Amino acid sequence: MSETDVHLWKFHKELSAGIVSLVLLGVLARTRTPMYGYQIVKRLDATGEGVLSGKQSALYPVLRNLSAAGLLDSEVEPSVTGPPRRYYRITPLGRRVLREWSLAWIATRDFVNSTLED
Repeated sequence: MSETDVHLWKFHKELSAGIVSLVLLGVLARTRTPMYGYQIVKRLDATGEGVLSGKQSALYPVLRNLSAAGLLDSEVEPSVTGPPRRYYRITPLGRRVLREWSLAWIATRDFVNSTLED
């Protein structure tokens, strides 16, 4: 791994920490029915252009943390094809937090873009 690769890896790791929470709330805010982890992963894979590729296992602790913070509700349901599945849905608090995080993301994105422009 080259020196620039090491720095890029570190940058991606630091950047993805908050973005994963934002994206998870965003996905769950736009669905009418609760989703289980693998469904969320597939949705992100389909729309994410590989941004979260290889980080799927990291989504599950984030889902648990968002649930513990009251931003998501979850319930376990039996599955006829395998083990029980935990389904997640965004809470009213989660929707309010998503609005605030989205505004913070837009401001941050705009600031970074204006700083990096020539």
